[in-house]
Order: sequence, then structure tokens, then C-alpha cells
Amino acid sequence: MDRALPRPPWPSRLPTGVRSAARSALTWCAAALFALLLFAVTSAGTPPLTGLGARGLPAVLLALPVGAARRRPAAVFGVLLAESCAAAALGARTWPFFLAAAALVGVLAATRPPRTALAAAGAELALWSAQWWTAAHPNDGLSDFLSTSAALAAAVAIAWLAGNSLRQQREYATARRAQELTAERLRIAREVHDTVAHGLGVIAIQAGAAQLVLDARPADARTALAAIETTSRESLAGLRRMLVALRRTDTGDGGGWGGCGDGGGRAADVGLEAVERLTGTVERAGVRVEVHWEGERRPLPPEADTAAFRIVQESLTNTVRHSGARHCRVRLRYGEGTLAIEVVDDGRAGPPAEGGNGIGNGGGGESGVGTGLGTGLGIAGMRERVALLGGRFAAGPRPGGGYRVAAELPV
Repeated sequence: MDRALPRPPWPSRLPTGVRSAARSALTWCAAALFALLLFAVTSAGTPPLTGLGARGLPAVLLALPVGAARRRPAAVFGVLLAESCAAAALGARTWPFFLAAAALVGVLAATRPPRTALAAAGAELALWSAQWWTAAHPNDGLSDFLSTSAALAAAVAIAWLAGNSLRQQREYATARRAQELTAERLRIAREVHDTVAHGLGVIAIQAGAAQLVLDARPADARTALAAIETTSRESLAGLRRMLVALRRTDTGDGGGWGGCGDGGGRAADVGLEAVERLTGTVERAGVRVEVHWEGERRPLPPEADTAAFRIVQESLTNTVRHSGARHCRVRLRYGEGTLAIEVVDDGRAGPPAEGGNGIGNGGGGESGVGTGLGTGLGIAGMRERVALLGGRFAAGPRPGGGYRVAAELPV
């Protein structure tokens, strides 16, 4: 029974509409500050409130375009350059426009391609250097011009670097979210494949056996039908546990799902403690299974415990569905910091897979055992599980017949 999950008193992130309104409000606040700065610069040296209408209204009009900087920063940047040229022609001070344009360079670097921001930075430097040389200090020497240009370039570079850093952080966060979604999708695919493929494989074998003996041996047919019922219920229960764990993960409860985390999302029967029950299911499908435990059995980390169980499960599923084997041996050896897994059967096997001393992905059937083509989803899933834990994996036909799956997991 699912337990009620506590919800936070407020959302951890603001809704999209609230965030958008907050950004718009900040943009208009910046426009108001720019208008105040323009008024202060044009009113310097005059008594307080003198020329409020004559200077205040133009300052507000010149600052109004800044309010649209959030949606059209490039257009507002061009307007500021034009206003700066007009102010320079009238003999007014232009450094407030320089500061506002430098801030817009940072905005462009954060929201537009790098080429656009670099072009804006170059245009700003060229314009203000030319204004300073031709209007502000035409008689100053070259060294003054170079030092002033260096200061202007440093200010613009700081704004560009700040904006570019924000853009890179945003791109990194987007890429990381995409990688996490891909990893989660692959993990779900592995878990569903392992659970469904094993159950359906056993059900298919038992259904075929029941059909063959339905008239001649009704008791054996009833035994097969009972195995189908048990296996289907177990498969449905496993799927339900995975779905419950996914819902808990979505609501922030538990540390993972399907044995991949350390919280309550781990399925109760996904671990080496369920190997004996698993082998009983396989034996009901007609394959005799021997399990050998070597070394001192001890608790394993949840990730390694789940991976080990899934490797054994998928190997036995492939044996039942594709090899035609009558006997299978499972060996689990606990070593110093490692767990070695080996599953060997005496069934049919195709030629060794290409590309690696006869050890490859396997092939044949849906899970990839028997033909050596290396395209099976089951073998690929096992290889991914082992790779995620930093272990070693090998699977392929045996020289003397049969098939072998071997894995070594660091624990």
C-alpha cells in the first residue's frame, strides 16, 4: 500500500510566469536607474530640481528603450549607440551610454551566439574610442588614447566574460539534464527488459509444454498452467514495484528505483537473495540449475547486488528461451573487493562473435544468444550494467559447446 508523501509548504522553484514577470520587473528597474543616471549627469552643477522638466523628460525618453532589452537586446544596443552619437554631437557626456551598452554586451553574451556578442563589443569599443579621440580629447597624446582604449576594452571584456560564463553554465546544465534523462531512459529500458523478458520466456516455454501434454497428461498440463500463473503474477508484481518506485522518485522520495538507489525505491526481490527463487522458476521451465556459492557471503552495495541478480536472471532467461539447454551452472564467487559471476549452459551456441577472441555480445533471438551476431538487447544490457560499475564482462559460445556469461563487479 502506498504511503502518503509529505509535500513541501512551497514549490522549490518559482513558476515560469512568476520568473518571467520578475525578469521583466528587473529590466524596467534598470531602465529607471539609467534614466536617473542620465538626469544626474545632465543636471550636474545646477541647483536641486532646477530644469527637472527640461532635463528629466529627455532622460526618461532616452532610457525607455532599455525596458525592451530583455526581449530585444541587439536592437536596444543599436539604439543606445545611436543615442550616444547624438549626445556626442550635442556635446553631452556619453559615458552613461557606454556603461549601459557594456551591460547589454553582457546580456548578448549570455543570450545570443558568441559571434553576435563579440561583434557588439567590437562596435562599442570602436565607437567610443573614436568619440573620445575626436571630441573629448583631440589634443591628447597617443599614450593617453591607448590607455583610455585599454580601460574601455577591459570594461567591455569583463561584461562579455560575465555574460559568456552565464551562457556556458546554462548550456552545461541543459546538457547535463539531457544526459541524465538519457541515462534514466536506458536504466528503465534495462529494468523492464530484464523483468518482462524473463517472465515471458518462462511463460512461453510452459505454455508450449502445456499444449503438448494437454490431452495425454492433464496433470502435467495443470502443473505448467500453475507455473504460468505464478510467473505472470511475479512479473506483474515486479513491474508494479518499478512503477511505484518511479512515482516516489518523481515526488522526491527515495534514493532511486529498481535497486539503482539507496532509498525505498529498491524492489524487495531484486538482489542475490532472490537467486534461489529465480532458479526454481527456471527449473519449472525444464532447465536444471546448479548454484555454487564460493567465498564468504556478505551484504553488497545496492547497485552491485541488483546488477549481479539481473546478470544471473538475464543469462538464465537466454538459456531457457534460446539455447535449448537441459542443464545450467551458476557460480557466484566473493573475492577481496570483487564479485565474480559465471553462468554456463550446455545448450546450442553459434560461432564466436566477431572482434575479440570469440568473446562478444552474442546474438540470436531477441536477447542475443546463439548466433554470434552481437545485436542482442539482453547482452547489451548486461554489458552496460557492468560498465556502469567499472567491472569486466564477457559473453560468448564455449569451445566445447554451450554458452558462457562471465562478469566481475567491484564491490
